[in-house]
Parts: sequence; structure tokens; C-alpha cells
Amino acid sequence: MSVQATSPATIAPLGLRPSFGFGDRLGLATAGHARAVRESGGDIAPIYPQQSIREMTRTGRTPEQVMADALTGLNAAGFSGTCGADADHLKTTADIDRTAAAGFVFFTIDPSDFVDTAADGYDPATLRRQYDSIRSEVDWVSQYVGKVVRLDGSGQLEFTPAACERAAVKYGRAINQTVALAQHIRSVQEQHNRPFEIELSVDETPHPTTAEEHYIVVDQCLRRGLMNLVSVAPRYVGDFEKGVDFKGSLAAFTASLAEHAAIARTLGPYKLSLHSGSDKLSIYPTFARLTRGRYHVKTAGTSYLEALRVVTRVDVSLFRRVVRLARERYEADRLTYHVSATLSDVPADGSAGNLEASYLGRWDDTPLGTGLSSPGRQNLHCTFGSVLSHPELKAEMFAVLRNNVDLYEEILADHFGRHLRALQPR
Repeated sequence: MSVQATSPATIAPLGLRPSFGFGDRLGLATAGHARAVRESGGDIAPIYPQQSIREMTRTGRTPEQVMADALTGLNAAGFSGTCGADADHLKTTADIDRTAAAGFVFFTIDPSDFVDTAADGYDPATLRRQYDSIRSEVDWVSQYVGKVVRLDGSGQLEFTPAACERAAVKYGRAINQTVALAQHIRSVQEQHNRPFEIELSVDETPHPTTAEEHYIVVDQCLRRGLMNLVSVAPRYVGDFEKGVDFKGSLAAFTASLAEHAAIARTLGPYKLSLHSGSDKLSIYPTFARLTRGRYHVKTAGTSYLEALRVVTRVDVSLFRRVVRLARERYEADRLTYHVSATLSDVPADGSAGNLEASYLGRWDDTPLGTGLSSPGRQNLHCTFGSVLSHPELKAEMFAVLRNNVDLYEEILADHFGRHLRALQPR
């Protein structure tokens, strides 16, 4: 069963098809997203309505507005197919209730508040104390100690006592929270008589998710009745900073990804999800190949950044004012994001062309097969909430975009077309 929206578009779960999420913080980008999908070809299924509760709060939007803006854009683009709708990074039952009522069908559970992010650094004595303190909440540890699991096409996993206890300390309470939220999703969607699918996200942690941790987390969720798990987003090896290409060893990422993909085939099948996926073109071919086409890529802030590219080309004085506020707010706003750029990495002023290159990057300056990696993109990415809560800047920016619809659509189609083509078999 699918959800028929007030639009030729049909909102429905996408299952195991390769999929791509287009976040839109302004509510004006969907027509450009749809054009990118149409022109790139291939069989990647789109998710157009997508936004996290955190982003909705910072942009002053509601789940109903996110859905309505996406459907309006799809109408403008003449889209009449099926797409998903992602209620991203849900942490509470209230988040679920709000997004379910708006018609979302893809629910991304984010239990990161319940992950012990210090667990990887505990010495044996500290680890044991921490484990003893939550032992009653994780009565499953003995099921894995000494277990050997043969993976589909990628060796085997051997579960040592220390690895199991560390997984329990790091993710035990997060597993409990995931199961509770998944049960609530099921209940709410059954009340609405709507289908649903669930993604589990444990990517927002400082240390990579080991293969053993991935296996235990998903296995426990499935054993405890989590239904319709369609994708999992581990914390991968390497740095997945906002707004720029992948940083780190491609060889190490490849080796780790092969294990994660084998676990997904063994326990699932389910897709592997790549969050902070914007501009990570250098790893897209590897990601698509090792997952065997069972992947989901999630983007969010890059459409906002490309909106600012329109501003640089139409009203550079407005862009300078955006940059000025972004520089003032960067140190405070960056605290909730994984970024490394500093204010000294980008000039405070310059010619219009230099400003675009410094703050947004240009494909002509980027090596073939890689994404944009301008440090200025991180400055602008982190400060979107401050900019969009500034009444004058927001109004002027929206006016520029609405008066230059064709330019914004063209820029988005080019930007995301590069993403989508990099994910398709060559």
C-alpha cells in the first residue's frame, strides 16, 4: 500500500532499491532535484521530502511544510512517479508523531544520545566497571561471547569477551532506545494505516563502528522485533565532514566497508546508508560496488550551499552580508557539526569570482572523480540556521531564488547529476 499525496507524486517505501535523499532546507530545491534524477538516468530511487527535526527547528519549518514544499516542487517539475519521504534523525516519540502525521514513511532512528562515545577509550578496568553498571540492561552479552559468524563473502567475525562488553557499554542503551522508538513507529503507522520503513543511524559518533558492533546492534534489534529495517548507517572509517569530500585512507575505508556490506547481506539483506553524503564523490563508486547496489545516500546542506551560489552570481553584495554573519556565528554554530575548517582558511573578502571559489568551490577547480572541498563550504554549511533566522537576509535570499528559478534549477541539476552519475555502474 502507498500513500497518495495531493500531487501526481506517490509517497511510498522504496525497499531495497538504491536510493538518494535530497534534503532541502529552503523548500525551493525539489524541482532541481527532480531534474537531476531525470537527466542522470539510472535506477536510483529518490527521496524528496527529507529533513531532520534539528533542521526544522533551525529553519522554522514544520513537517507539514517540508512535505508541502517538496510536493509543490514535484508538481512544478511534472514528476508523477514514486518517491520516499524521510523523517530524519528522530530521537523521541514526539518527533515520530509529528512526522508521521505529515505523511512521512521512511523513519530514521537516531539513538546517538544513548551511545557512550567514550567507550572506545576505556581501559580494561574502566570498561568492566561501566559494564557492571548497565549489566541488568544488556542481558544478551553471553549470547555472543565466543561466537564465530561466517559472513557472506568476507571472512568471519570472532566475538571476544572484551569486544562484547565494549559493544554493550557503547551501544547497549542505544539498542534499547532504538527498539522502543521502532515499536512506536509501528504503532503510529498502523493507526494511520500507512506503510513504513526504518533506518537505524549510529553514524554521529567520534569513533568508527566495528564489524562486531554492527553485527550485535542489528542482530539485537532484529531479535527484539524491529520491523521493516531497510537501511543502517554505521560510523565508517575515515572522516565524513559536512560539506566536503571524504577525508582519510580510501584503502582503509574500502576494507571496512566490505565487512559492513557482508554483515548487511548476512543479517538482512538491508541497505547501507551514507550520511553526510554530500560531495563525497571520491568514494561513491566504491560504495555502490561493495554494497552491490543496496545503498542509501543522504544529503542535506548542499542544496542550501548551491542556493548561495545563485546569490553570488546575482547579488554579490547580499552574499558578502551572508558571509559576514556566517563568520561571526561560525565558532558557536560549528559545535554541533563534524568540521575542521577554521576562519583563517578562507578570505573575509575578495572579488565575486574569488568569493564563490573560496566559499563554495567550483567543479572546474576540482579533480575529476572527487567532490567539492572548499573550507568555506563548511563555514556556510554550519551557519545556515543563523542566516535563515535573520529576517532581512532570509527575505532577500528567497527573493533572489524566486526571481532566478531557472538558474537555481540548472545549478542543482548539474550538482546532483554529478553525484548520481558517480553512484551508477560504469
